[in-house]
Amino acid sequence: MEMPLPILPATGSSWPTRPFHRRWLMEQADTLFALFQHGSINPAGGFFNLDDAGRPLDGANSVRQIHSTTRLVHCFSIGVLLGRPGCDAIVDHGMNYLWKSHRDARHGGYVWSLDDDGPKDDTKQAYGHAFVLLAAASAKVVGHPLADRLLTDVTEVLDERFWEERHGAVAEEFARDWSPVSQYRGQNSNMHLTEASMAAFEATGERAYLAKAERIAELIVGRHAASLGYRVAEHFHADWSLDRDYRGYDVFRPYGTTPGHWLEWARLLLQLWVLGGKRHGWMPEASRELFKQAVALGWDKERGGFFYALDWDDRPRLPQKLWWPCAEAIGAAAFLCEHSPSEFHETWYRHIWSFADRHLIDHERGGWHPELSEDLQPASTLFTGKPDLYHALQACLIPLFPATGSLTRVIPETMG
Repeated sequence: MEMPLPILPATGSSWPTRPFHRRWLMEQADTLFALFQHGSINPAGGFFNLDDAGRPLDGANSVRQIHSTTRLVHCFSIGVLLGRPGCDAIVDHGMNYLWKSHRDARHGGYVWSLDDDGPKDDTKQAYGHAFVLLAAASAKVVGHPLADRLLTDVTEVLDERFWEERHGAVAEEFARDWSPVSQYRGQNSNMHLTEASMAAFEATGERAYLAKAERIAELIVGRHAASLGYRVAEHFHADWSLDRDYRGYDVFRPYGTTPGHWLEWARLLLQLWVLGGKRHGWMPEASRELFKQAVALGWDKERGGFFYALDWDDRPRLPQKLWWPCAEAIGAAAFLCEHSPSEFHETWYRHIWSFADRHLIDHERGGWHPELSEDLQPASTLFTGKPDLYHALQACLIPLFPATGSLTRVIPETMG
């Protein structure tokens, strides 16, 4: 068994303030951009999935899922703001595919996945629509000509089809013609809608977006997570009562709890607290508690890395170590180091980056390994290739900018 990295106490100034660390972060971001920028564009529309070396994984007639399309639009909008040449072409390619292909001109809304022949999975998912909102908001910041049209359209769909005012959250899924698919309600889609709603508020100044984000946070964290000792529950019935027995697809809906989402909420709550004028005093405390519980219960103390999913007795149910919980932990720690500075948060910021550098970053081929086995070897039981830019890129960039908003807001404010 490989010995775990020692958790060394933080000394000296915070890493995100040090010039060398800041250069290193930008170099990591540049490597990520390069991998996805030069291999992702599918000439038939949308984007290829990439293999371990950054080559198209699926080849002809590949399936394009909406969260992949939208995340690349968001990330390369960030690249435009940073001044990386060529990013505008990626944004334009993705925006056109969202509007002309993912968008259902007959029934409204956006289908989950397509291939060259049209819709592959034509369901309407709240998770996917949340990312359409994020992509539209990000594209608006960089001035894409389709951004306002897409933003208006997806906002109307979310308001009219998904939003449930009595609960302060969105329903999960519908068939293409908007007939109900299930009574399931999920926190994951609502968490990402919180992220997207904040970005939309920052891009437009419309406070309705912020109000929805605050209501979702109150339901998911202020009500449910707080009552569970700051473990974020994933699965709910239609009345938003907890469904402890739900068994779903492990990639998006694993049974039990997912510590990576506790970490994601730890950052989002602090961002929401700042954007809302620091009116909600419970949010910073909840952020600290979510982070503390995630590292206490979710971190593998023998080998390192966050377990993907825990059962209701806090035991590892899916012991794989995925890339994105570490990425989200870095973003959360960076926000906490700014708003609740402490040796604890700084130590974990450094420790998780050291783990990522040793085990997750693919120094030979670029990108991050998406999955490690329990003993930290690259694996592919849930993910293959290089499936995502979004989590790793934001981990590299969030520490470089003020912890006061979305990257699409703070980059222009900081860099001019």
